[in-house]
Amino acid sequence: MKPILLQQELLSLTHFCVIVPTYNNHKTLKKVLDSVLDYTTNIIIVNDGSTDETSEILKSYSHLIQIHHPKNLGKGRALRNGFRKAIETGFEYAITIDSDGQHFASDIPNFIAEIQETPDSLLIGSRNMAQENVPKKSSFGNKFSNFWFWFETGIKLDDTQSGFRLYPLKLIPKQYYTNKFEFEIEVIVRSAWKGILVKNIPIEILYDPAERVSHFRPFKDFTRISILNTVLVLNALLYIKPRDFFRRAKKKGFKRFFLEDILESNDSNFKKSAAIALGIFIGMSPFWGFQTVLLFTFAALLRLNKVIAYLSSNVSFPPFIPFIIYGSLKMGSYFVTNETSLVLDSSLTLDDIQQNATQYIVGSLILATVSSLTVGLLSYLLLTFFSSTKNKK
Repeated sequence: MKPILLQQELLSLTHFCVIVPTYNNHKTLKKVLDSVLDYTTNIIIVNDGSTDETSEILKSYSHLIQIHHPKNLGKGRALRNGFRKAIETGFEYAITIDSDGQHFASDIPNFIAEIQETPDSLLIGSRNMAQENVPKKSSFGNKFSNFWFWFETGIKLDDTQSGFRLYPLKLIPKQYYTNKFEFEIEVIVRSAWKGILVKNIPIEILYDPAERVSHFRPFKDFTRISILNTVLVLNALLYIKPRDFFRRAKKKGFKRFFLEDILESNDSNFKKSAAIALGIFIGMSPFWGFQTVLLFTFAALLRLNKVIAYLSSNVSFPPFIPFIIYGSLKMGSYFVTNETSLVLDSSLTLDDIQQNATQYIVGSLILATVSSLTVGLLSYLLLTFFSSTKNKK
C-alpha cells in the first residue's frame, strides 16, 4: 500500500496529462486507456479518422477529453492538436503514449520522477531494441534516426523514435511544418535547437505481432523522413551551428572563448592542426556555396574541432578572395594548357574565369591542398612549441 501512496503523491507533484493518438487500433485501445487510467484521468484522446471500431470504444470514455478528426491527418497532426488542447486546458507537461499496446502505462511514474530531477526537459522512452520480436527494420530505422539526430544537434541518444515521451508544453516550438510520422523527429530536433534538454529514460516494451498494428509506410514515410533530415541538416550547418558558435563566443567573451575553447581545448596538437588544415582546404576549394556544409560534415566525420575548422575556413573572407582566385589560376596554368593564354592582371573578369574553369578548378584544388598541408604543419609546430614552453613554466 505504501508504494501506491508514494506513487500518487509523486504524480500529484506535476500538472500533466497523457495524450493518446489513435488510428485503427481497436484491438489494443481499450487496454491502453484502462492502464493509463490507473495513474491519471487527465487523458486527451485524439481519434485520427479511424475507420474501425474505435468510435464505438470511445463512447465508454465520454468523461475523457476527446478530439475526433473526420479523416486521417497523420500522427503529427494528431499530436499537434493534442498539444494545443493540453495547453488550452492549462497542463504544464504532456506524456504521449501510442495506442498499439507497445508501451506500459506503469512507466508513467518514471517520467514524472525524472521531470522532478530535470524540470523543463523533453524525455524520450528508450526501448530495448535488441529484445525478441522487435522487427529488424525498426531497429535499423532507430539507428538511422539516432545518427541524424546526433549530427543535427550534437546530442547522442539511444532511441529517438519511441512514441512514449514527455513534452514541456510551454517550451517546445509553437509552429511546425510536418504532419505525419516525421513530426516526432522535427519536434525533438527543433526543441534541442531551442536549448531544451532532450534525454532518454529506460522503458519497457511489448512487441506482440498478433495485436500490434503499425501504420508506418516504409517507402512514403521513409522518403518524408529523409527529406526532413536533409532540410534539418542544411539548417543546422548553415544557421544553427554558426549561431551557437557566436552565441558561446559572445557569452564568454571572444578573447576568453579563443583561449579556453580553442587554444586550451582537450584536443591534441595534431587534431587542432588537422582542424586548421581542413578549414584552410575547404576555404580555398572551389566549392562556393557548399563550403560551410562540407566543413561541418567532414569535421563531424573526422571528429575534429568544428570551431577551429570554421575559423580557419575564413581564409576565403571577401578581401582575400581575389588573391585566392589569382593564385588558383596561376597554379592551374602550370598543369592545364589552354589554346588562349589567360592574362593574369587587373583586366581579369568573371567571363575569363568561366572560360578557363578547368584551369581554375585544378589550380584551386592544388593550391588548397598545398596551403592546408603547409599551414597545418606550421600550426602543429607552433602549438607544440607553445605547449612545451607552457609546461616548462
